[in-house]
Amino acid sequence: MARTDPHRPTALARDAAALPPSETETATLGMGCFWGPDARFGAMPGVVRTRVGYAGGTKPNPTYYALGDHTEVVQVEYDPDALSDGDLLDVFWNNHAWATAGKRQYRGVVLAHDDDQRAAAEQSRADLAARTGRDVETAVESLSRFHLAEDYHQKYELRTLPAVADELEDRYGDAFVDSTVAARLNGFAAGHGSDEQRRDLLATLGLPPSVIDEIRRRF
Repeated sequence: MARTDPHRPTALARDAAALPPSETETATLGMGCFWGPDARFGAMPGVVRTRVGYAGGTKPNPTYYALGDHTEVVQVEYDPDALSDGDLLDVFWNNHAWATAGKRQYRGVVLAHDDDQRAAAEQSRADLAARTGRDVETAVESLSRFHLAEDYHQKYELRTLPAVADELEDRYGDAFVDSTVAARLNGFAAGHGSDEQRRDLLATLGLPPSVIDEIRRRF
């Protein structure tokens, strides 16, 4: 998928979980309300960062309450040495209502960053239709621009643990949204990830005991 140099590396450098990959790739996907996909992808090993926003439309500067013709989407930045296009597309197709033409805000869509990404998505779409014998309503289009959603939408599940979210926002500041740790914990807060993943991550963070206790109560 679309290959880019990692931006905002300081967020990752401060994450004790892992060193950043030398290059990342980015996918932009619409799967209904963006809170759930943000958490699901954030828990996946190999995902470097996630962010939610609006794309696929023409309205300038969309907001949640003035979305225009845009769709809620999640951007997934990942290590291509750890995850393949197929890995992400498998999660994508298995976790949204691809046979239903929903409201534009919540529609299923792959917004491709380049020709190769679009071709891979179109092939997977055709394969799904052939395998199931059903019409696939999810669209494959080219991404023109991604608009970052408001702060309160970012890492929504993690924000249901205020002490944890506040600690991480203090730690990362403006880089909170792009922190790998925040992505992982957001996914874990929604019930994704394994016990081993959670245990290993918590052992590296150096968070205050009260924050660790709150995380463990949720898990």
